[in-house]
Amino acid sequence: MSIKIGAHVDQADPIAQAQARQVPLVQFFLGDPQGYRGPDVAYPGGAIALRTAAEQGGIDLYVHAPYIVNVATTNNRIRIPSRKLLQQHVDAAAELGAKALIVHGGHVDRAGGDAQLIRTGFDNWRKAVDATDLKIPLLIENTAGGDNAMTRHLERIAGVWDAISGCEQADMVGFCLDTCHAHAGGNRLETVVADVMAITGRIDLVHCNDSRDDFDSGADRHASLGAGRIDADLLAAVVRDAGAPVVLETPGAAADHVDDVAWLRQRL
Repeated sequence: MSIKIGAHVDQADPIAQAQARQVPLVQFFLGDPQGYRGPDVAYPGGAIALRTAAEQGGIDLYVHAPYIVNVATTNNRIRIPSRKLLQQHVDAAAELGAKALIVHGGHVDRAGGDAQLIRTGFDNWRKAVDATDLKIPLLIENTAGGDNAMTRHLERIAGVWDAISGCEQADMVGFCLDTCHAHAGGNRLETVVADVMAITGRIDLVHCNDSRDDFDSGADRHASLGAGRIDADLLAAVVRDAGAPVVLETPGAAADHVDDVAWLRQRL
């Protein structure tokens, strides 16, 4: 089975990082993942130079939006800057030729979790998709914890998808399945690919990570492949069944990622 496998790397020189790992794709941040300051291309020569180097090297680029982006929240002081930041990252990722921008599903205010509040979160996702010029695919990622999370549980993912299904750009919104997040979030990996496909109709990217914590722990703590709590064959089966490109977000440096790629390849 020919599935592309790569890794999340430092943003300063994604091309060198890909070459050090001997992988055909990499994911990285553009700037501070915890800040509202706009995207920053650290690569020498900027976005066009990075795009050219990636094309020449045959390397696919994926950009991960900052963790703080939360377009679902009812808090205007977070939602409005989040929408702005999302558009900025879509624009920057498109300029450097990224295949997609990955963003977490976010959550509504922790102060309450009633049904109406959750529905507002779904509708805020609709508004965000309508308000954003999606020059490249936007991949919404499932998350591990939080009772008020938009994409931890399958029924919430379904709520987001129902909300955005009528958007003009709905076909530009895809799904990124994180194995650690699914396991820690309480979604059975034996069926998660089929479950997600039944809701979204697509899985565009897999974040293949083992989990340091138990099933349904709600803890987002990644582990190297084979070093965590997820059954090895089950982890490989998710990747195989999804059939999408893979990004490893596992701990360590290039040598550790080389080992993780080999581990996964052997089981595929």
